[in-house]
Amino acid sequence: MASNTRTAMIDAAIRLLAEDGYQATSFTEVLARSGAPRGSIYHHFPGGKDELVAAALDLHVARTFERLDALSGQSAEAVAIAFLDGWRRMLVVTGFQMGCSLLAVTVSAGEGPLRARAGAHFRDWRALLARLLTDAGVEPGRAAAFAAQLLAATEGAVAIARAERSIEPFDLVAGGLLAEAAALTAARR
Repeated sequence: MASNTRTAMIDAAIRLLAEDGYQATSFTEVLARSGAPRGSIYHHFPGGKDELVAAALDLHVARTFERLDALSGQSAEAVAIAFLDGWRRMLVVTGFQMGCSLLAVTVSAGEGPLRARAGAHFRDWRALLARLLTDAGVEPGRAAAFAAQLLAATEGAVAIARAERSIEPFDLVAGGLLAEAAALTAARR
């Protein structure tokens, strides 16, 4: 039961971060969304809010990386399609309520260990995308550059789509990224 309570709290924090950022991810909100008893706060997170947020970032990234790892051996185009499709679905299903918890922490947590942790996760994310692209036959330097472009452009497109409450900016950016991924795939053939 204890680990279920902890996981429920972390899941609630992931969602709160993705919806409204660091400041909105209060213990009160986490408890309300998770249904966890008040006493579980310091039992599971004796280091306070930052410990909970760090655990949320780590779990969110682990789940994301697991899904991305499943793309190993796919073409560059297939990697980009799957990556972008996940973000697009999230925007549409949540009615533009959710974005990226890593980006939320980066822009709202202030300078310090949480921002550094988000930065490390972004580096790892770029490296994973670059590896998937390299495995697809893309030259390593080009794979690293496109991985950074794919991640950065998608993060920006998600933020703009949320602000505009429209899928149009996301789809415009995604179209350009998919064209480039298709070119990378075609160059490999």
